[in-house]
Amino acid sequence: MIYLDNSATTRLDPEVLEAMLPFLQEEYGNPSSKHYTLAQNSKKATDEARFHVSQLMGCKPDEVIFTSGSTESNNMILKGIMDFYSDQGSHLVVSKSEHSSILETAKFLEKKGHEVTYLNVDKYGRVQIEELETLVKVPQKPLLVSIIWGNNETGSINDIRYIAELCMKNNIFLHTDATQVLGKIDVRDSIEGVRFFSCSAHKLHGPKGIGASIIKKDELGIKTQITPLLHGGGQEFDYRSGTISTHNIVGFGKAAEIALREIEQTQKKLKQLESYLISKLRERFHEIMHLNSDTKNKIPGIVNVRFNDVDNEFLIQELGSKVALSTGSACSSSKPSHVLLSMGLSLEQVRSSVRISLSKYNTLNEIDELCKMLAGE
Repeated sequence: MIYLDNSATTRLDPEVLEAMLPFLQEEYGNPSSKHYTLAQNSKKATDEARFHVSQLMGCKPDEVIFTSGSTESNNMILKGIMDFYSDQGSHLVVSKSEHSSILETAKFLEKKGHEVTYLNVDKYGRVQIEELETLVKVPQKPLLVSIIWGNNETGSINDIRYIAELCMKNNIFLHTDATQVLGKIDVRDSIEGVRFFSCSAHKLHGPKGIGASIIKKDELGIKTQITPLLHGGGQEFDYRSGTISTHNIVGFGKAAEIALREIEQTQKKLKQLESYLISKLRERFHEIMHLNSDTKNKIPGIVNVRFNDVDNEFLIQELGSKVALSTGSACSSSKPSHVLLSMGLSLEQVRSSVRISLSKYNTLNEIDELCKMLAGE
């Protein structure tokens, strides 16, 4: 099997598995318990993992709040901010090309009486900055803006640094879903002014079922308050109650450590693979192939392509025993891509589009094999 659906999930790094195993077997203590060795060992391991995630994100360890993944993190931030600060505003701004966990949460909040603005995007799925610039200056300015950092279907990167400056100048909370960019671009120099982040471990060769909300403190170092999504024992600095998943957290920490250590190497390889993939596709299918992705200012390794008069579902099913591809987000697999539709593609063009997403484990030979299979050889 040639695995080319790395935007959906990634293969577990062997180092990550090795780090996790002790906490699935002998080191099974609850890190929230006290005094005895098993609990202390688990607490030490989760603290170390939190440190490594903070290093990858460029934040402080106590700003890392472990969750079950990006979907929970997105729900937690949007619902938590719009509820806690409801006396200060009720306007949420998101883009039309967000992940479904943002858009569905926005629709939920809209039904609860909040005002939601859905920003238009360009032909590659990036937000229309001019619209946002207008919105932040109106009397009823947004309480919260949530813009995806790198799109999970096209790979297009939004100018988060500029958006953060814009929101900071106008005293507006900014959240970004950073799930797809972690480990592929260095985010540490671009986070000033971004108060909230969401991410998942399984997109960077870590385990499924673990992610984080990054909730940064204010300029005075005071903890940012939100309404918790989960109430209970007050774990995760009172932000997210529930028994801590030690083995998954350890795996996330190791994945973050590896991602930071290998980030330049990973970028270089993904760019090489992407360039080779596009050149081979153009070489073989230039008469019927069109790129939906941009070729610059994007996450390396995500290529969205359409083939004239080809049914994407049929194609993926036909090749399913040999290669893993997708039509778009795994969280919206039963529907035509809202991202591609928001970019101006017709329904027919959307249904002819395929996402190919690469990882550090892919090879040039696998791309050659993919092209042969697409050609029916």
